[in-house]
Amino acid sequence: MTIFEIISGILMIISCLVIIFIVLAQESKGQGLSGVMTGTEMMSNESRSRSKDARLAKATKYAAIVFLVLTILVNISSIMAGS
Repeated sequence: MTIFEIISGILMIISCLVIIFIVLAQESKGQGLSGVMTGTEMMSNESRSRSKDARLAKATKYAAIVFLVLTILVNISSIMAGS
């Protein structure tokens, strides 16, 4: 293992944890199975939750892109090192 693979692995673990925490911080879009069965919807303060959820969704996208790029870089570097 090279130092690049070790650092990338640590960064991948950190980005995984960030993705997990961001997804858990987001509010659910519906009531789940009980809302489907009864056909009811929950009313909430749209303006506040929409802006917060939009920021969290954007942060989730960025963290996922970082994770994807790191995964590709580690795979390419391990292929190059194996040759």
